[in-house]
Amino acid sequence: MQSTNQFEAITPQAAATNAIKKPVLRRGSRDRAVAELQQLLAYWGYYATPFDELFDLPVENAVKAFQHRVFLVEDGIVGAKTWQALYSGAPVNMPELKLGSRGEAVKTLQKVLQLIPDGIFGPITQNTVKSFQSSRGLVADGIVASRTWFELSKLPH
Repeated sequence: MQSTNQFEAITPQAAATNAIKKPVLRRGSRDRAVAELQQLLAYWGYYATPFDELFDLPVENAVKAFQHRVFLVEDGIVGAKTWQALYSGAPVNMPELKLGSRGEAVKTLQKVLQLIPDGIFGPITQNTVKSFQSSRGLVADGIVASRTWFELSKLPH
């Protein structure tokens, strides 16, 4: 990595390709990839120096915080999905949600939007999504796809 500008130019497709080539990292790992991880976490505002190739508790905590932001399992383990999210700065593999959707992803959406998390994408959730989309300059169609998930990931949750 030569500069942080490198991260801005990476497309989701390139991120997926890069993620496949990265090792799984966890606390105790020592590797050049850990320094890269530390730099990516710093780029997104979750970690400060040292970039020392040691995956210790502060790195694990930073990984968990980043995973939380992008709606990944907060296990502190850096696998393919976490690498992809680190390169793209966006949630990965989130389902498209719309009126009638049900499940855990709907509960996650509702929590972020500060609604009662019942796991049912009904009219109240749809209207709240439309308002959120409108406030972010998105097409206010009430369908939660990748752009909406990305904007949602920017909210404190």
